[in-house]
Amino acid sequence: MLAVIQRVSQASVTIDNQTKGQIETGFLILLGITHTDSREDVEWLSKKIVGMRIFSDSDGKMNLDLATVGGNILLISQFTLHASTKKGNRPSFIDAARPEVAIPLYETMIAQLSADLGKPIQTGEFGADMKVSLLNDGPVTILIDSKNRL
Repeated sequence: MLAVIQRVSQASVTIDNQTKGQIETGFLILLGITHTDSREDVEWLSKKIVGMRIFSDSDGKMNLDLATVGGNILLISQFTLHASTKKGNRPSFIDAARPEVAIPLYETMIAQLSADLGKPIQTGEFGADMKVSLLNDGPVTILIDSKNRL
């Protein structure tokens, strides 16, 4: 499971010109799910994300987590994170999980992030054509691969 975490001042997602989710201070997370991911990946990644200390303290050091700053999460599913670009110029998405695997894991991640953060999170819509807008704060962008946890 891949997560691109962007520290934002604001972020939103629209579908068919309707705002589906929006946040102020927090994380915009792009989530890529592969066919070998499991609930263990969800649990580990959620705790890692919620505990990530990348907000500035009074000394300007990245030392504060989401809960401390009252931050929120906007979670967007993005199968293209698992694109293979080894051959040619057209990416292959063979490593991205099929919907019957990805949707339950995406929904589990929503529930897990909400539980770990202690409040509901905002989301996009799995498989939809979404327009994502953000104001990256820093910029701070972190990539986490749940397969690199050991």
